[in-house]
Amino acid sequence: MDEKDDTQPESQQVGVDPAELTRTISELKRELDELRGRNVELENRLSGKDPRAVQDVSVPVEAATTISDMDATLRRLVQRIAMILQAEKVLMMFFDREAGELMGIPPAYGLDEDIIRMVRVRATHGISGEVFREGRPTIFHDAVTDKRTEGDPFSLLHVHNGVTVPLVIEKRDDENRVIDRTTIGVLHAFNKRHGEDFNDEDVHLLERMAKSAASIISNLRLYQEIVEEKEELLQTLESLYAGLVVTSNEGRVTQMNASARAIFNVTSEVIGRDVRDVILDDEIRALIVSAQEGNEGNQTEATISTDGRMERTYNVQSAQVKNEEGRQIGVVTIFNDVTELKNIERMKSAFVATVSHELRTPLTAIKGFVSTLLMNDDFPEEDRREFYTIIDHECDRLTRLINDLLNIARIEAGESLKPHYSDVDVRALCKKVALIQQQASHNHQLVLDAPDEFPVIVGDEDKLDQIVTNLVSNAIKYSPEGGKVTIHLKMDDDHVLIGVQDQGIGIPKEHLSKVFDRFHRVHNEDNRKIYGTGLGLFLVKHLVEQIHLGKVWAESEVGVGSTFWVRIPIQLDVAKAEELNK
Repeated sequence: MDEKDDTQPESQQVGVDPAELTRTISELKRELDELRGRNVELENRLSGKDPRAVQDVSVPVEAATTISDMDATLRRLVQRIAMILQAEKVLMMFFDREAGELMGIPPAYGLDEDIIRMVRVRATHGISGEVFREGRPTIFHDAVTDKRTEGDPFSLLHVHNGVTVPLVIEKRDDENRVIDRTTIGVLHAFNKRHGEDFNDEDVHLLERMAKSAASIISNLRLYQEIVEEKEELLQTLESLYAGLVVTSNEGRVTQMNASARAIFNVTSEVIGRDVRDVILDDEIRALIVSAQEGNEGNQTEATISTDGRMERTYNVQSAQVKNEEGRQIGVVTIFNDVTELKNIERMKSAFVATVSHELRTPLTAIKGFVSTLLMNDDFPEEDRREFYTIIDHECDRLTRLINDLLNIARIEAGESLKPHYSDVDVRALCKKVALIQQQASHNHQLVLDAPDEFPVIVGDEDKLDQIVTNLVSNAIKYSPEGGKVTIHLKMDDDHVLIGVQDQGIGIPKEHLSKVFDRFHRVHNEDNRKIYGTGLGLFLVKHLVEQIHLGKVWAESEVGVGSTFWVRIPIQLDVAKAEELNK
């Protein structure tokens, strides 16, 4: 026998008193029972069986405390195993189903955690695998000569001898009968002190301690899984685009995601506050109360504005939250932002009315002049020509409107406007558009501001004509008092800039980012008599960005005028553009 090691505690140098052993095991059982009770309570709270669950929203903090307690108990258990069995090292190994391996897990005794993480054994190899598979404990007296240890990393751990038992979880019925046994890993005790060997009594003691260890590990992992599931759920709720508010039966906020906090301009400190202090809208409050009373079909529309922000419209729905037993534990309220949907509905209604007017105006003119010509054949040639000219112009107006509608329908359906690319003289194109538009308006002066030499670009000439015509027509339309409309041509590195500037009524800042949206029209006192479909600029945006891979934007000042800019490449990547427009 080796000489006495003065550096070890006295309890590890001599045999252990049976009374002391009994007290130790009783203490461990008490701690285990406490942990089991806390675990049951936790499961009930997380599953909604405990009414306190609705009010408990600080899961991470609670989890850390409980996991820490379990870990501390497990560490004490490992230390006592080493003390009782007089072992230099104690190691637990847990079965990883995906890898098919037994892997070392902390806490351990006499081993560094860095070493523990390196310990992995196939479940088909070594003493570790044998004990795990067969569920029977074993003793080995010489790790070097015992062939069963092949595959175990005992040389890495400096193991001489040891005892290994399975870590088994037992499920029992109400009469305390074992109804299921699951082996989750193995428990090792290595290197009996003072040169002694492990014996059957050590096996018996280690098996009893292994039951406690397995139960703690099982509870710890179950707890972690439950916490992770709830944390995942909370993160999912937090990332929802819709606003979500959960209130308890007492009317206090228990959960409020980021979208809801933004709607009501509050911070995460809102948890625990009375919902009436957070939601000031009487109609929403009444909705929550109605849901709490068990009424179904609780929904409304509410317009909410906070700290001077633009008003937003929300579809608000409330419903009871019940646990697995069907008992009410709170109310959930969902806020879906329908502002844009409402705007589109309003714009579509205005669009239908506008298109009806746009169609009726030229048809009325055509019908009137045709009827006049039919009723009287004696009109002078000059008058007849004037009538025919007006009819021709109104037919062109109808054609443009119908083409716009057809093009928008194709864009909305995801179909491309088939481009035809060629070399385009942008300067000549803009000059032609200016001359044609000048004929349509005698109140405006159209000017081309362009250098004498301007590069030929690659593009779809017909659609470039459509872009410039639409912008110039808009400039004339929204300059009801006349004035100058200027078409600017500039160079910008390997791009050209086409700008159409007017001296009209201008566009308010809040509408600048929306003027290219379909159906959008700026309605105010100055332009209420200016008719249009609100589709022209939407079509321009598509022709610039989709067909020519360019960019379009507007600059404006109310009462001064607006400038619309188009930036397109000189040498268009035709292959890329054609691929995009298939």
